[in-house]
Amino acid sequence: MSVVSSATATRAPAASPGLPWLIIIAGSLIAVLTFGPRSAMGFFQLPMLADTGWDRTTFGLAMALQNLAWGASQPFFGAIADKYGSWRVLAFSGLVYAGGLVIMAFANAPIWLHIGGGVMVGLGVGSGSFGILLSAFARNVTPEQRSMAFGICTAAGSAGMFLFAPLSQGLISAFGWSDSLLYMSALMLLVPLFAIPLRGNSSSGTQKEALYKQSIAEALKEALGHKSYLLLISGFFVCGYQVAFITAHFPAYIGDIGIDARYAVIALALIGFFNIIGSLAAGFIGQRYSKPYFLAYIYIARSVVVSAFLLLPQSPTSVIIFAAVMGLLWLSTVPPTNGLVAIMFGTRHLGLLGGIVFLSHQIGSFLGVWMGGYLYDHFGSYDPVWWLGVALGIFAAIVHWPIEEKAVARPAMA
Repeated sequence: MSVVSSATATRAPAASPGLPWLIIIAGSLIAVLTFGPRSAMGFFQLPMLADTGWDRTTFGLAMALQNLAWGASQPFFGAIADKYGSWRVLAFSGLVYAGGLVIMAFANAPIWLHIGGGVMVGLGVGSGSFGILLSAFARNVTPEQRSMAFGICTAAGSAGMFLFAPLSQGLISAFGWSDSLLYMSALMLLVPLFAIPLRGNSSSGTQKEALYKQSIAEALKEALGHKSYLLLISGFFVCGYQVAFITAHFPAYIGDIGIDARYAVIALALIGFFNIIGSLAAGFIGQRYSKPYFLAYIYIARSVVVSAFLLLPQSPTSVIIFAAVMGLLWLSTVPPTNGLVAIMFGTRHLGLLGGIVFLSHQIGSFLGVWMGGYLYDHFGSYDPVWWLGVALGIFAAIVHWPIEEKAVARPAMA
């Protein structure tokens, strides 16, 4: 009896291993760097347009292309990381991201803005964003730890937004928008270094013994025939529309309604700060309660918050309150969404399947950013884009409600 007790006591720590902190810290630092500069793009809009004479549609199209390139590339980068290793993909991210910011800094025609700040930065974010990082995390943490680990990484991306909002505005004030982009491009060269602890592919990591052997074609056929996965894809489209529009156009919107530009900096910094809290809370809540219901409540709350902001008197105080509350809801969708993909299909093709879900997010981002500039130039107001976001939030809540939080049926494994 004593021998059994002793053995049980010896094995107990292995049953609940601690989080792999080197991997989580390294991945979180990458999230800070890849999410930070692209979330600060809105601060470059007005000074760049003032110098170049371009209109908001031109800038909006560049940011829309960035979001589209980010989303379209992520399933491919996810599949490459699954097969050949995360480090290679993340190293590419740092290099192409830096190159895109340099081209954007010297853009003397819209085409170079669209190539550098649009396509190349989009590819840099796509190869270094949450889909790649969270699939690496999932291979190295237990299923019980996933939601919390995903929340930490998402919170780090939020910290990037919090840090780069005042940093970018300070750099623009001190050195101008062009040199500021060069400084940020230099920071992106740290990504390949931070990515070293995340090397390995879907066959490595502590969870490799649980992998279900199937080809990419088989994984796609299984996923695209799964109702809950398709509902998740359609709902995540809305998240992209809402957050990308605010990121790209909120600084300009603040100026349009007669509020001092410094409140735009404060607002985006507050969104980033409260997003840290919201992301960590989402990781905690998603580990303990229904992820589909939690996501539905998030989207309903977003619609309520935006409606209140538009209908109530707008002032510096209302901007601050809006930013704080929206920050709690900002990326809180990411941990439960990626957690659901891992629960449904496991980790073998998580980079690919999570990337497809995120492609839907980025199609929404493309429309939110592009329509923001297009409708503003045609109607002189952002209001139609805001209200469409409210309606889409209700739609997202409806489609998340019936999602089943369970693994896909695989009779062959029985």
